Amino acid sequence: MSLYSWLQKLLGGVAPGRRKASNRGLETTVDYPATSTISTELESSSPVAPGTLKLRYGVVSAVGTVREHNEDRYYVPDRMGGASGSSGIGGGGVGGGLGGSGFGFIPFETRETVPPALFIVADGMGGQQAGEKASSMAVEHLPDEIFKRLASSAAQDDEKLVLRAIKEAVANINQEILSLASIETEFTNMGTTVVLALLHKDRVYITGIGDSRAYRLRDNRFEQLTRDHSLADALGEAGTITREEVATHKFKNVLYLYLGSKDARGGPEEVRVMDVCRGDRFLMATDGLTGVVKDERLAEVLRTHDDPQETAQVLVSEALENGSKDNVTCEVIHVVVA
Repeated sequence: MSLYSWLQKLLGGVAPGRRKASNRGLETTVDYPATSTISTELESSSPVAPGTLKLRYGVVSAVGTVREHNEDRYYVPDRMGGASGSSGIGGGGVGGGLGGSGFGFIPFETRETVPPALFIVADGMGGQQAGEKASSMAVEHLPDEIFKRLASSAAQDDEKLVLRAIKEAVANINQEILSLASIETEFTNMGTTVVLALLHKDRVYITGIGDSRAYRLRDNRFEQLTRDHSLADALGEAGTITREEVATHKFKNVLYLYLGSKDARGGPEEVRVMDVCRGDRFLMATDGLTGVVKDERLAEVLRTHDDPQETAQVLVSEALENGSKDNVTCEVIHVVVA
């Protein structure tokens, strides 16, 4: 029996095992309760008619002030990036971006796109080379794996087939990471978190494995859309510890599910599917941000800054100022009408 299965049984079905990094069938659930909901204020959202959706987005990926290398990777519609001291994977990215002091950003302007649009954030684990490899594999291969499954018009118009495409794509990348780790000693025990959002027609499909997160700000609600797959969060869900204790628990960085784990062979546990509304604002980030900037502050910055790239820069700067010891990556997406 695997640690994952044993913990599931022990906690009455709550899927809670393995420490994050050296430093640390196709059934889907369409919706599940948010783990964090905060009231705020924003102009009312309204449903978006198919074909009228336009997205504005920004991204920052920072090495930070402690780590020498950036094991985070990201994917946005026109680029991949996150590599330390480079212009990103595939060119033009923000790169690690922060140099010695950790407070200067390589310029990147807010951009626009239309659906279908895929956004991914990944946080590599297992040490520099292994972590970078795992997160790079996720952002390099997931877009192709997803979109090749959505090539037919039938798949594009069938929500169940879109869900299946996402789960199969993630499961396939998980197997690729497992296979490489088994034959290359330098990649032994490598893994990565992943959180992705696919905006398709008038819907958004969001899922995550690990503890990188997705949030949505809509009207007066700021909501965490993904669940952290850490042992501390599983203990919190089971009622063994309080929600307040989760954030500082010694098992907060012990992940039981991540890309590169045998228990992720079936893909993500859940894929959340939601309507998209004008005015929606999405935030996707690694725990280098969410572990040090409180949700209330995330909501405030997302609400008060109208430029997505500026928002991402403010959030990453605050994470570093608050003493984040990890790489920090975030993507900010605004929904507007074309």
